[in-house]
Amino acid sequence: MCKQFKLTFKATEQILLREALAKWGISKRSLTSIKFDGGTLLVNGQVKTVRHPLTEGDVVTVLFPIEEVSEGLIRQKGQLDIVYEDDVLFIVNKQPGQSTIPSREHPSGTLANFVAYYYEQMSIPSTVHILTRLDKDTSGLVCLVKNRHIHHIMNHNHIMNKTYEAIVHGKVSHYPQEIIAPIGRKGTSIIEREVREDGLFAHTDVDVIRHNSDFSHVKCLLHTGRTHQIRVHLAHIGHPIIGDDLYGGSVERISRQALHCASVDIKHPLTGKRMTFTSPLPEDMKNLLN
Repeated sequence: MCKQFKLTFKATEQILLREALAKWGISKRSLTSIKFDGGTLLVNGQVKTVRHPLTEGDVVTVLFPIEEVSEGLIRQKGQLDIVYEDDVLFIVNKQPGQSTIPSREHPSGTLANFVAYYYEQMSIPSTVHILTRLDKDTSGLVCLVKNRHIHHIMNHNHIMNKTYEAIVHGKVSHYPQEIIAPIGRKGTSIIEREVREDGLFAHTDVDVIRHNSDFSHVKCLLHTGRTHQIRVHLAHIGHPIIGDDLYGGSVERISRQALHCASVDIKHPLTGKRMTFTSPLPEDMKNLLN
């Protein structure tokens, strides 16, 4: 049986429960879900409404509804490379060639399918909330959370830094460097992006790990999360990722873009503790470097 996710707070002043919940980061959308979808608000163990007046020292428990998996998400048994898991965080290492979420053409075999099955087997009362989605052919760390409220507060607070490693064509001679160039959809494509004046603000830091005359092994820190951001920015400075034929890379030596999410630095949404997770380069990128 699924156990409801809950958070506990202690009142430090005389205040309405509604106002205290807002200060503690509980959104109006979450309160609506709690009211209508099976959640509960407790004050000192007693069920109360948001209009209840709190006094200093009152203990407030928020029981969140058990979440239902989307109808279109098929639960599917599959191998998960779990890097870290606790009551709210779920971090996995995705292999290249696997989509993060299903599409109409590919409804199964994705990371989300496997996670939905795992949650069901482990009685985790959540649908699949993905914080950091990776392109199908990009490997590395994917961060998920186990509750809609946690997803909300992490999306609205910058508490995560992601570092990628890529192998690009040519010798990157200027490093470290900031690439600040807006990205938008290319007019002739529904998939491809490009640097364009009317695009969305995008910021990537690039540094070189090592290089030779043919390629550079680079490290990229994302400050924004635009679609294909690293791929577009590296191509923009004249160093497309090897294997990324969409943006000018050659597929002669590797059949997918040589891009890997190598580390995630995250502030835990409940404890505030900084945590860093890493993922080694997959074999195809190691072979390319060698």
